[in-house]
Amino acid sequence: MTERKGGERKKAVAGSVKAGLQFPVGRIGRYLKKGRYARRVGSGAPVYLIAVLEYLAAELLELVGNTARDNKKTHIIPRHLLLAVRNDQELGRLLAGVTIAHGGVIPNINSVLLPKKSPAAAEKEATKGRIR
Repeated sequence: MTERKGGERKKAVAGSVKAGLQFPVGRIGRYLKKGRYARRVGSGAPVYLIAVLEYLAAELLELVGNTARDNKKTHIIPRHLLLAVRNDQELGRLLAGVTIAHGGVIPNINSVLLPKKSPAAAEKEATKGRIR
């Protein structure tokens, strides 16, 4: 038996572990190469892409969890996802053209459709803003 010159072989370390990420860096690198988005794919490209995707997922999960808690629920349902996305300005812009199945709509009643105020209530509100 001949031993290798470099000594013992080191154990392989996954790209996700090296980058400190949860999502699979190697798999996304493979998809980037197979997808033929470019002739060559650098080693940093999948790491950067995964870091962005992981950040977006964490941000979204935090908002959705808060929405579920506000509705006194322990399970996240599509309705919570829709409410979280539509109530956040940046995520709402990012997912503006996206339809979330079983999400419903944002609760909104046009002010024209609301019942008319009684004359006493209208006058009370009008005098509320005046300085005496």
